[in-house]
Amino acid sequence: MRTAEIRRRFLDFFAERGHTVVPSAPLPTPDPTLLFVNAGMVPFKPYLTGEVPAPWPRATSVQKCVRTLDIEEVGRTTRHGSFFQMNGNFSLGDYFKEEAITFAWELSTASVEGGGYGLDPDRIWVTVHHSDDESRGLWRRIAGLPDERIVARGDEDNFWSMGVPGPCGPCSELYYDRGPALGRAGGPAVDEDRYMEFWNLVFMQYERGEGPGKSGYPVLGELPRRNIDTGMGLERMATLLQGVDNLYEIDETRPVLDRAAALAEVRYGADAEADVRLRVVADHVRTALMLLADGTSPGNEGRGYVLRRILRRAVRSMRQLGHTEPVLGDLLAVARDCMAPSYPEVAEAYDRIADRAASEEEAFRSTLRQGTTVLDTAVAKVKAEGSRALPGAQAFLLHDTYGFPIDLTLEMAAEQGVEVDREGFTTLMREQRERARADARARKAGGTDLGVLRPVLDEHGPTDWRAWDTLTTDARVLAVLGVTGPAPVVREGEIATVVLDRTPFYAESGGQDSDAGRLSGASVEAEVLDVQRPLPGLVVHQVRVLSGELATGGRVHAAVDPEWRLGARQAHSGTHVLHAALRQVLGPNALQSGSYNRPGYLRLDFPWRGALSAAARSEIEAAANQALRRDLPVGVRWMTLPEAKELGALALFDETYGEKVRVVEIGGAWSRELCGGTHVEHASQIGTVALTSESSVGAGMRRLEAAVGAEGFGYLARERDLVSRVAEQLQAPRAELPDRIAGLLDRLKSADRENQRLREQADRARAGDLAADATDVDGTLVVTATTDGDARALALAVRERLPATRPGVVVVGSPAGDRATLVAAVNGAARSAGRDASALVKRLLDGRGGGSPELAQGGGIPSDRLPGTLDSVPALLFRA
Repeated sequence: MRTAEIRRRFLDFFAERGHTVVPSAPLPTPDPTLLFVNAGMVPFKPYLTGEVPAPWPRATSVQKCVRTLDIEEVGRTTRHGSFFQMNGNFSLGDYFKEEAITFAWELSTASVEGGGYGLDPDRIWVTVHHSDDESRGLWRRIAGLPDERIVARGDEDNFWSMGVPGPCGPCSELYYDRGPALGRAGGPAVDEDRYMEFWNLVFMQYERGEGPGKSGYPVLGELPRRNIDTGMGLERMATLLQGVDNLYEIDETRPVLDRAAALAEVRYGADAEADVRLRVVADHVRTALMLLADGTSPGNEGRGYVLRRILRRAVRSMRQLGHTEPVLGDLLAVARDCMAPSYPEVAEAYDRIADRAASEEEAFRSTLRQGTTVLDTAVAKVKAEGSRALPGAQAFLLHDTYGFPIDLTLEMAAEQGVEVDREGFTTLMREQRERARADARARKAGGTDLGVLRPVLDEHGPTDWRAWDTLTTDARVLAVLGVTGPAPVVREGEIATVVLDRTPFYAESGGQDSDAGRLSGASVEAEVLDVQRPLPGLVVHQVRVLSGELATGGRVHAAVDPEWRLGARQAHSGTHVLHAALRQVLGPNALQSGSYNRPGYLRLDFPWRGALSAAARSEIEAAANQALRRDLPVGVRWMTLPEAKELGALALFDETYGEKVRVVEIGGAWSRELCGGTHVEHASQIGTVALTSESSVGAGMRRLEAAVGAEGFGYLARERDLVSRVAEQLQAPRAELPDRIAGLLDRLKSADRENQRLREQADRARAGDLAADATDVDGTLVVTATTDGDARALALAVRERLPATRPGVVVVGSPAGDRATLVAAVNGAARSAGRDASALVKRLLDGRGGGSPELAQGGGIPSDRLPGTLDSVPALLFRA
């Protein structure tokens, strides 16, 4: 069954049972604690916690998720994928345990012909919290499960909370028995490889207090409203139903992997290290596609940095496979074809996606060519000096000059056995940011030292500023300045700071961007790039000479671009309208704390706890546009500051005001603010205010963004066209689209966890043979082995198969490229005899590694040293 079909069936099943189908939230999340949505329930948190009233009693979704904490493990294990999809059904004060269990059982076991997944009911096991007798009874009655297939487990496994005070409760997990070839009988408590978890049902019925981790906190009592939150990994279910080994081989990722293998002229399955790189490419290309589709762009910070790192790791993996030509365009096209059945937007936005990816790849290819040589030279020098640490200054050079992200430097240095002075790098980065802040301050002076500008002000007095009254004026050039001082003449192609005796140009202030336009003279044509007020009363223009020469003392005609000014007036008045609408809907505490507007665009920041609901956003937008439809008059009055305060005008940002202040009113008292910006004469001239985004910009601070004027109408037209295309594709009336789309978004949630086990099955099967061949070393059974899979899982499996009455020590090594990791496990009898896994690992790895006396691990040794290291275990064991 294809992944898109699994997704469709899930959504259809719950839609038919009264659930509102909620589209996947975009991957970038307004939650200030997260860069991206990393779990299916994240968009529902405000409703589950009660912060925001739920708009529906029951809902279902297939949520796109990205997790990158374990990005280095992608491709090396079956459990790590940076992008995945979570199927979920949610009850928000509606149904509870009985219905949740019934739904899960019906969908899991219903025949494929009947719309289900067709799982054999005799192979399904469940776990419940040891205190949850109610769920145990429901599983008996609803599913007919015998007691031996209902496993009681403790808080760590079957009691859920967010990790902080708030909702909590028991959970019940469904497992599928994949047969004796994959492990021991006895249920999930015995072997979670053979018994694969595929669905988790969380019963939020209690409130927890302060306490550490997953257990040890007090349960304060029952919640006033009980909720259901369930999760099924779509990739995991696809892995199960498609009969493949891991998530990289399902229908949404395997074509990318195969294309990468064809381009690199390698065969998947022939070489372990090549397989890892192919899986990295398959995973990262799909993740990048989805991030780019949701509007994330490569950058140096935050979400942009995560995307840049993912794209560059994919490119580098292909280069390590021997393919050095541009590759992202080819691979992203394959990923697009895989994902478009579920997410049509990836096809619609593909030109933009491909363009951004191609630009990033080309930049990185240049970076790699130069930076790799620099890094290799630096590493060779460090090794020649007998050191193992690359200086922070060298890492900073790679970052600052060649664009090497620090994570890439760390990764490539580690591959050559060298560490990086991260603290030194961080110090240099901090100093660079300080310089950047200083540069930003200098920009307010038009890039010119204030000491150079002050004599101009002293000699000629304040600029005759006419931006409120006109778009054009004749002016005299008082000064032409470069960064280092006066430059009496500037010529074609040069950029300079120009001071005029009078100007119609609006200087950036109060959140409004500066005007654009031209300076024209008898022998010069110059473009105005920026306008600032570096000193009180002085306006300066940053210009680029397009033709001729601009000289001090010359005469010019200064003209603001009228289209630009119209857009700026619409955006600034639109900001005032949106602010008034915000306060009308949310109340007086929603006071603007910052804003920015330019032609066609505005943003407004305000203090607020929690994200706004969809209903609140719609009400705010409607209130703003109602002001436009009423054509509220826009007026300007001058008065004293006390008079303005008495009138109720809003003064923002703690600015310093003179004796007289300018008050801008829209509809009289409806919107009354102190403002120095340019505005329309009537609200209808704004055109429209179309909210495009609501997000978090820090703790307790929200941001609204909107398109206004022609850009607002363009945005709405694109939305209309999108709805029309969706309606056409779904062959449904527009009014039915929410339900129909919701029904299409709930089929993708159940294969994530299986991926962590399938690749390890061969090693699991080896465990018995390895235990049987254990070497007796002075009464201690010793097993050493290597694996291309999960060394920890194999070590634990072998330890479990050693006789409990005999001391047993297991050491498993796993080579990964040029480096290898080691895992040591000792049983209870060995611990009683004084054996210590952590001490043994540290002896084997020259002091590196650690863990508990029963289980420890470490890494970093060259892979070619692994056989000798394992051979030394018997001798070192008795020194440990």
